[in-house]
Amino acid sequence: MLLSLGCETMREGVVATILFFVTGILLVLAGANIMPALWHLNHIVVFVGFLLLLLAPIILVSTFLLTVLPDKKLKKKMDECDH
Repeated sequence: MLLSLGCETMREGVVATILFFVTGILLVLAGANIMPALWHLNHIVVFVGFLLLLLAPIILVSTFLLTVLPDKKLKKKMDECDH
C-alpha cells in the first residue's frame, strides 16, 4: 500500500528530509560560488538546489500528516514503535 507508514518509514522520511536539505544547501552554495557560467550551468545547479530545499519540508510535513491521520490500524502499528 502506498500510504502504509511504520516506524522505519518515519525514520526514512526524516533522513530523506535531512539529506535533501543539506544537499540543497550545498548545491545552492556550489552553484553560486564554484560553478562556471558556461551554458548557464550555475543557474541550473542553483535551481536544482532550490528544488531540493523546497522538497525537504514537503516530505517532512507529509510524513507528519500521515502519522496523525485517524486510523485504528495505523495507530496500533505506531504504538508498537520504539521511540
